[in-house]
Amino acid sequence: MSKTNLNWKKQDEKYMQLALAEARKAREKGEVPVGAVITDGRKVLARGHNCPIKNNDPTAHAEIVALRKAARKLKNYRLPGLTMYVTVEPCPMCLGAIIQARIKRLIYGTADPKAGAVVSSLKFDLKKANHHLEIVAGVCQEECQKIISDFFREKRKVQVEKNHILK
Repeated sequence: MSKTNLNWKKQDEKYMQLALAEARKAREKGEVPVGAVITDGRKVLARGHNCPIKNNDPTAHAEIVALRKAARKLKNYRLPGLTMYVTVEPCPMCLGAIIQARIKRLIYGTADPKAGAVVSSLKFDLKKANHHLEIVAGVCQEECQKIISDFFREKRKVQVEKNHILK
């Protein structure tokens, strides 16, 4: 691995850890644990975590929350040259917003087989998009996968226990 690639890898892992911290905030609030961070490579410009339940807002995904914060901070709806780190592969809504914002790099931790729009079941044809972004998958993948799978495993366990009590 070249020195440049090693530097990117370390930087990507550093910022993904911040996205994981955001995911933990969502989990603590009972939301699906997804976190996002937007950076210019030197500093964090915005952070976000899932909060659609709390906000009664189906668009309050981590990526959308972070995009809105960054756009307000920079006073621009376009965010060229920036990198977004997100713990889980974006859904179609979020990937569309990332493309519209002109994010330069999208780094995500783990695939979302049911709702992912980058490589999974709802995959976009990114070659046809009006903006092309660099995409890196699998950064801190085990940690990102664990937080999401543990969350849903616990939810299923609680549901089974509720159903058992009701019988």
